[in-house]
Amino acid sequence: MDNILENLNKEQKEAVMHIDGPMCVLAGAGSGKTRVLTHRIAYMIGAGKISPNSILAVTFTNKAAEEMKKRLAKLLGKATYSRHESADMPTVGTFHSICLRILRQHAHMIEFEDSFVVYDESDQQILMKNIMREKGVDEHKIIPRSVLSEISNAKNQLLGPDAYHDFVDSTFSEAVADLYPSYQSALHKNQAMDFDDLIMKTVELFQKQPDLLNYYQEKWKYISADEYQDTNKAQYVLLNLLANKYKNIAVIGDDDQSIYSWRGATVQNILDFEKDYPDAKIVKLEQNYRSTKQILDTAHSVISKNKKRKEKKLWTERADGEKIRIWRALNGMHEAELIAEEILSRLQAYEDPRYNDFVVLYRTHAQSRVIEEVLLKFGIPYKIIGGIKFYSRKEIKDIVAYLRVITNPSDTVSLMRIINVPPRNIGAKTIEALQNFSVQNDVTAFEAIKMVANSGEESGSSMGVNGGIDIPTAKKESLKNFIKGIERLQKINSENSAAGVIKHVIEDSGYKKFIDDNTAEGEAALENVRELISVAKKYDSLESGMSLRVFLEEISLIAEADNLDERENSVTMMTVHGAKGLEFPYVFIAGMEDGIFPHVRSLIEAGELEEERRLMYVACTRAKEVLYLLFAQERLLYGDYKSNAPSQFLEYLDEVLVEKNYIPENSMFSRERESEGIAEQYFGSTSDEFSAGFSMDRKAFKPVPVERVEEGSEFKDGDKINHATFGKGIVLNVIGGVATVAFEDPRIGVKKLAISVAPMRKI
Repeated sequence: MDNILENLNKEQKEAVMHIDGPMCVLAGAGSGKTRVLTHRIAYMIGAGKISPNSILAVTFTNKAAEEMKKRLAKLLGKATYSRHESADMPTVGTFHSICLRILRQHAHMIEFEDSFVVYDESDQQILMKNIMREKGVDEHKIIPRSVLSEISNAKNQLLGPDAYHDFVDSTFSEAVADLYPSYQSALHKNQAMDFDDLIMKTVELFQKQPDLLNYYQEKWKYISADEYQDTNKAQYVLLNLLANKYKNIAVIGDDDQSIYSWRGATVQNILDFEKDYPDAKIVKLEQNYRSTKQILDTAHSVISKNKKRKEKKLWTERADGEKIRIWRALNGMHEAELIAEEILSRLQAYEDPRYNDFVVLYRTHAQSRVIEEVLLKFGIPYKIIGGIKFYSRKEIKDIVAYLRVITNPSDTVSLMRIINVPPRNIGAKTIEALQNFSVQNDVTAFEAIKMVANSGEESGSSMGVNGGIDIPTAKKESLKNFIKGIERLQKINSENSAAGVIKHVIEDSGYKKFIDDNTAEGEAALENVRELISVAKKYDSLESGMSLRVFLEEISLIAEADNLDERENSVTMMTVHGAKGLEFPYVFIAGMEDGIFPHVRSLIEAGELEEERRLMYVACTRAKEVLYLLFAQERLLYGDYKSNAPSQFLEYLDEVLVEKNYIPENSMFSRERESEGIAEQYFGSTSDEFSAGFSMDRKAFKPVPVERVEEGSEFKDGDKINHATFGKGIVLNVIGGVATVAFEDPRIGVKKLAISVAPMRKI
């Protein structure tokens, strides 16, 4: 057993060697939590002579479960590990996988076949829509996804259909109360469960079948639970039912990293562990093996302001590191360029660039758009974790499809994408019939829709052309309204900027109401659509009509770049929520402003600010070597310029920990608006009004364009060109038929242009 206790510190050994009775291990970030969890189980089997079959270890993710199995197999001297339960290994799995296993074996007790299926989100939505249709509920007024989200919340609180009735307090919850029983009945009829059922029905099974509960209490006499701070009520009750007989439960987690209340997690579960188990042993893991003292002290400065927490402070034996950089940017684009410049500057020290040493964290997905664009502009490879690239998100593709149809009604692909988005009672059969009609009569799909919509009120009219199709009057009316809507938007386009057109599209088409369904996903989608308006505002100065056309030309090229191979060696971009459990040498946290981080909700709703501090603590403790905190004086976000105050979190930091205004004096961006970019380094600045006061004592990094010439291309690096729309510019590089050009007009900035279609020539 010496090898199991080897290289553990005093507190880690204390936790590993505790076998009988309840224990709570408060494991700070980077303190070796997983090591303790796996070594303890190995110690129980080796030194404690506990049968592996008597041990249950519960995790939150399949990845964590697999990692634990691998480590245990190695510690126990196994050549390989099995993904399935075996006699010589403990039971390790997620809450859902453990419950699924139990329910499969005892499904008959709850009137299910053991072959029942588990519905995913898509299956649930189809089922709910069918139920709403049968009940005559308008899914435009009561959004199916919102209903399912509310039912999920209810199940996480162990509220079945009957119990939920007691909590009805609005028209919406009244509708949910009516749909919930029908949804559960439909699931049962289909011999199906959703993911939330797996835990709730296991709890119900144990509560109604005490003999069965006793069987599992005897089977799993020793229970370990990882990430206990993230448990919801259903998970909490399940664990305590299983542990109630022998009280051999060891939970490990960190109340300071409880950041998932929006999906039902209750930090109080870990805070109240001693109330649930008065004789519990408490072990604090405070030695950090990841970060420098400056980073740990910064994180503590923030989290120590919380009142609902267990007192602890991380420390390290590592030597002092670099101070925390607090950078003030002029706006969001400047912020992104500072990040890109610093990444390239740091990489100068490496023989082989290690882009994967860097991560850019942000509070919301909508912030990623401008960072993506700048990393592309600088030629820095990147990948987005836990999210879809901005221009690949469904809501962005939907709005862009509307805009393409407005400027080019012949774009059949875009037209077919939006003809029934939001739903207009134009189904798949009607769309297929319209497409066939279009082909048979050699007209565009848009012309075909107009012809069919205006063909007369009688159903089945042949219209005097090939392939006359039967379209009911109601569907014809829907088609007619769709055509009128597009034509109205075309008129608006002739009188408005691109940003103005987008605003009309999301309002007039009903798209805003369609996605704004009071769920976290709906809120994120709406934020992304508003962020698209921010992109479009860069073209406000162009004349109406032209503004939208130029806007679409640029984003089509950016979207094309989304298809480039994402090499493993790339900068990581992700939300702070998605970064939990990860670590990087260099961490940038963008958007350190009140209303962004902390999120605006936390400034309005009581109790939310403590979770935002926990989120900031998680963000800071991802950094191993250097931490950058960036805020902007002005930010174009959700379609408006905002001047938010610097984040209150920055005020918590000790002056000795930080270097403020650490901004390169020759930073490429020194203009007021985000549309004005690095073209200045080629054509000179017309104003340094906004660069005053930003300087530092170090040699600023200035990337040099890589010399590339695309074979067969008439353009090469350094060529001066004239573009029919954008004017004079200089070619920075040519790759894959796409030229990157810095234009003289600062309102245009740097653009990627498809050489085969761009109206430009050498001068």
